[in-house]
Amino acid sequence: METILTHALLVFEDRIAPGTLVVRDGRIHDVGEGRSQLPAAQDCGGDYIAPGLIDLHTDALEGHFVPRPKVIWPDPRAAALAHDGQTVASGITTVFDAICAGGFDQAKSVRRELFTVMLEAVEQGAPLFRADHHIHLRCELTDPSVLELVEPQLGRERLSLASLMDHTPGTRQWRNVEHLKTFLSGIGKSADEVEQEVLERTERGRAAVAENHSRLAALLRDTGIVLASHDDTVPAHVAMAQDAGCTISEFPTTMDAARAAHAAGLTTIGGAPNVVRGGSHSGGVAMKDLAAAGLLDALASDYVPASLLQGALALTRQGIALPQAMALVTARPARMAGLDDRGRLEAGLRADLLRFRLDGETPVVREVFVEGARVF
Repeated sequence: METILTHALLVFEDRIAPGTLVVRDGRIHDVGEGRSQLPAAQDCGGDYIAPGLIDLHTDALEGHFVPRPKVIWPDPRAAALAHDGQTVASGITTVFDAICAGGFDQAKSVRRELFTVMLEAVEQGAPLFRADHHIHLRCELTDPSVLELVEPQLGRERLSLASLMDHTPGTRQWRNVEHLKTFLSGIGKSADEVEQEVLERTERGRAAVAENHSRLAALLRDTGIVLASHDDTVPAHVAMAQDAGCTISEFPTTMDAARAAHAAGLTTIGGAPNVVRGGSHSGGVAMKDLAAAGLLDALASDYVPASLLQGALALTRQGIALPQAMALVTARPARMAGLDDRGRLEAGLRADLLRFRLDGETPVVREVFVEGARVF
């Protein structure tokens, strides 16, 4: 099967060029700068054609399993398929579904109940999905039983990335405990409940992290799974990540941590919602500032799939050229995940493609292709 897309603005890593892209048997067959006159060519009307977006961390899957507090959707496969639909509609063709190994507070205790259910849904749904789904295992170090949860999952075919997380109050994301208290109050807890939960999480977290970090790192280090640290705040956190074998620092919360990550040879991932909103909801560094300093290597959608394309384009309004901004959600995350067969408009690579245009500052997804097949 052959598809010819012409009269398009092709988004390469280093330039934008008007041209034509030919897809054959699921791969990019040819990329040419110029317009095709062949009758079978599809006129894209000057829309952009970019590689399909690659999302290394999204929590959006969980929202389809738990659409409201204490409401668990009864059909796991239907929940996963709904997430898949949202994914491709956002222009994402490769997604790493973040699934929590351990619940770090009472409000999220349902994560333990859904842990295996969500893993199975991603693996069993693979033949039905339109996007290419991988598992990103969020390993919550504050959970005393995290090793017992993680070890049995290491043979899963779709497991490609794991991150080491520490949500202890007073450190990393919640280094300012007042931000955590505000968050807990916002989900309906009374002042007394907030104080009690912060105290319990602090005591439990410190003890568990000290016990779990080196043991879990040793368990994961030789699996071939890409390993990331999470919410690094100070250079000492980056040093821990380096010792653990991490190659990625995702969502660094300070400029100092991002600088230390680059100095140590780690790549960085920032949250696209942070870019779209203009800053962090929990007091961390603005990703636009990391981008301006050359310290941002990729964006991830975090909790809003549509933010991935929006975030990349928002950076162009901060002075970053479109090819470099789009590389943050295509070529660069592909390299970070070891996916050498996608993320660029080059002959021989997977024909995972995104066609979009701009309506003012708003990106409009027109078509999405996965291995040459139109999925949106």
